[in-house]
Amino acid sequence: MQTAEIKTQAATSTGRLHSLDALRGFDMWWIVCGEGIFHGLAGAIKDKYGLIQSTADWQIRGNAPLTIVERMLVGMSNQLHHTVWNGFTFYDLIFPLFIFIAGVSMPYSMGKQLDKAGADRATARNVILRSLLKRTIILLLLGMLVNGALQFNGFEQTRFASVLGRIALSCFGAALIYLYVPAKRIIYCASGILLLYWALLYLIPVPGYGAGVITPEGNITAWFDRNFLPGKLHRKIYDPEGLLSTIPAVASALLGVLCGQYIRSSAQKGFTTTQAMNLFGLGVALLIAGWAWNFVFPVNKILWSSSYVLVAGGWSMMALGLFYFIIDVKGYSNWSAPLVWIGTNSILIYVAAHGLINFESTSQFLFGGFINLTPAAWHSALLWTGVCLIQLAGLYILYRNRLFWKV
Repeated sequence: MQTAEIKTQAATSTGRLHSLDALRGFDMWWIVCGEGIFHGLAGAIKDKYGLIQSTADWQIRGNAPLTIVERMLVGMSNQLHHTVWNGFTFYDLIFPLFIFIAGVSMPYSMGKQLDKAGADRATARNVILRSLLKRTIILLLLGMLVNGALQFNGFEQTRFASVLGRIALSCFGAALIYLYVPAKRIIYCASGILLLYWALLYLIPVPGYGAGVITPEGNITAWFDRNFLPGKLHRKIYDPEGLLSTIPAVASALLGVLCGQYIRSSAQKGFTTTQAMNLFGLGVALLIAGWAWNFVFPVNKILWSSSYVLVAGGWSMMALGLFYFIIDVKGYSNWSAPLVWIGTNSILIYVAAHGLINFESTSQFLFGGFINLTPAAWHSALLWTGVCLIQLAGLYILYRNRLFWKV
């Protein structure tokens, strides 16, 4: 207990949430290699029992005497697909969780600069704003790079919207609100965004469809993308990272800002179980509110619906509360070291895994001899395990040498 208290005091004095780095790494791990491992394991089980996977909802169906572990692996694989339209899976949490985490970090990174500025906060805000603009532009360009912009096939075949682009724009919007809106009013900004977006989708008529049509082609965000988003749409009739659907993502970041403000203001004398419990409890409340809103405004990741923001925000707060309790409050942090390696270079590993480095070929080159000695059904899982090991080795070297790519 004494060791845990020492670690907690040290973390508090540095003003850094170690749990936040770990949670960011946990979130990114699924994108860069985790999903491949679990899909590979589920594929081996599917082949073993002759099960069939439906691409309509990604569920694996069939009668087979699965063990508890096999059921868990198959169930997790099922959760590692986005919902086709309405609904929510674990995979639908990964994107908004990253934006939420970025929001949590704002009161620490920007708040520290504002505190140092003292009375001259206006100058500090201008410095932060210039940095934000630079970061937003870089992320927008990196998003286009991940989309294959360098393989330029013409303006109409270039996709400008991207995951990194949504992160950039939503965090920029949330940062502006954090910098210029009093702390007590940020919750009103988040609520107003969600209510206005609800009104936008249900009250404004879409040419040829009318108002309140929540279908892939008939909703106003899809219509707006088709008419005003330049370049190629990811899904032809809409883009899941389109323009209007980025607006509620600002609220996702603001939920993180509110949590960051709460932890930073209440943890001056140390991290406590009460803080973790409050985060977890508020997450449960948001989860209930989101599913209640689902009856009139469906939970929908593609639309980034207001109810989806609350459901994803609820799970995000619960995850933060859990990681915060284990790592920052109790001081049990050694187990999370690999996640911290990922979390402190999250954008780097994302860009590397989505276009710069072919980790699968590298894994095959290094571990192919061993993998080929095993049954073919397990090759995919082992290949992705090799990818994971390669990524962690590289990230560990960067972490050990304090080399962090900060955008």
